[in-house]
Amino acid sequence: MAAALLFSLLLTGCAGGSRDPVQLDPKNPVTVEIWHYYNGPQKTAFDELVSQFNEGLGREKGIVVEAFSQGSVNELIAKVIDAADQKVGAGEIPDIFAAYADTAYQLDQKGLVASLDPYMTAEELEEYIPGYIVEGRFDQEGNLKIFPIAKSTEVFMLNKTDWDLFARDTGASLEELSTIEGVTDVARRYYEWSGGRAFFGRDAVANYMIIGSRQLGQEIFSVVNGKVTIQDDKEILRKLWDNLYVPHVQGWFAAYGKFRSDDIKTRDIIALVGSTSGAAYFPNKVNLSDTESYPVESLVMPAPVFKGGEAYAVQQGAGMVVTKSDAKTEYGAVVFLKWFTEAQRNLDFSISSGYLPVKKEANTQDMLNAALDKEAAVSYTVHLKKTLPVAMEMAQTYTMYTNKAFQGGTAARAVLENSMMDKIKTDLAAIDALVESGQSRQEALAGFLTDANFDAWYASFDKALRAAAK
Repeated sequence: MAAALLFSLLLTGCAGGSRDPVQLDPKNPVTVEIWHYYNGPQKTAFDELVSQFNEGLGREKGIVVEAFSQGSVNELIAKVIDAADQKVGAGEIPDIFAAYADTAYQLDQKGLVASLDPYMTAEELEEYIPGYIVEGRFDQEGNLKIFPIAKSTEVFMLNKTDWDLFARDTGASLEELSTIEGVTDVARRYYEWSGGRAFFGRDAVANYMIIGSRQLGQEIFSVVNGKVTIQDDKEILRKLWDNLYVPHVQGWFAAYGKFRSDDIKTRDIIALVGSTSGAAYFPNKVNLSDTESYPVESLVMPAPVFKGGEAYAVQQGAGMVVTKSDAKTEYGAVVFLKWFTEAQRNLDFSISSGYLPVKKEANTQDMLNAALDKEAAVSYTVHLKKTLPVAMEMAQTYTMYTNKAFQGGTAARAVLENSMMDKIKTDLAAIDALVESGQSRQEALAGFLTDANFDAWYASFDKALRAAAK
């Protein structure tokens, strides 16, 4: 009854041209609690904007926003799900929470997610990049369930200082790094030139599996009306294996720290593929020991693509999900999100956090360059100033892709993230043990660089992926 009344009121308000279909009282403001996963410079930037809203439009309309970081995105997901399931000690689910489509879908199945369409006009929706709106319409009715606020993609980042030494001695070219196979081959040569140091690492293996498959012509998760079909073609997976597992066990790729920027800092690698939102953490110097370090310059390039593959890149960055509640709280939440994504304001947030803005108006190089010049004095924008123009160019020249949401999507993505990397860790330990027993490293490796080893992993991977996606 209440929902029907709300919808009637909203229709009446919109028909009359009002943008305030729900009347709030500035003397008795509604409080909107937000959970997010921003940390460091991103949290600082977000908190500053929340304060601006509360002191300005929020005070005028009667809305108070309270924002809380919940740690990493995985920690946030766990806390939101615990709250939704009413676990002991979890607290109440917030009014807004940051989420990817899989998490939003999971909570929508519990009836906890509000549709945002009643609070948005067609003209307002048209201002946003279409793909970002489409991502949020994951239910069978096509309701908007995720509000886009900031997006990111992956780029290739390089310690140019050490690269220049390698390139001078070997003739290696930056053009070779435009393909995934080229990165693998350069990594092999760097390993030989450097006396056994790794060249490259990836932050998100799941992205590599999803986007690599898409570049090679197949959606690993094909989703129609929330139902998923697994398409893990063995030939495609072999290419993914040859360009991740093989260079890892050979020592050409590496992953030691929590993020690959940590490995850049210690010169365990000199190149990575990672999110634009992580660009602020690319180091300005390499630490060889507690007392010895040297400055390094960064270089940013578009993420590599498989040879002969289509130019797909990951579209990521969680949107904001509004929890189903009362009309005033839902409306207050949407008012804040609209305010947050106004073009210049959203671009300013992007500059300080490594994300791309979500409105068409803000996604121009001219507007980006003006914003970057304005923020030139901020130290953490040094790498972002190189990263964001590349990312914006990619958004215009690559096909940005994210798979549709489905039940079991979070668990299935975890299989993509962990399966091959777990295999790499296990096999590297076995190889090290063989070397310690007296075998040469090449002799030890020979037993792992086989079709049979790939076949065994693939069978295990396929079984785990299908089980997770049920």
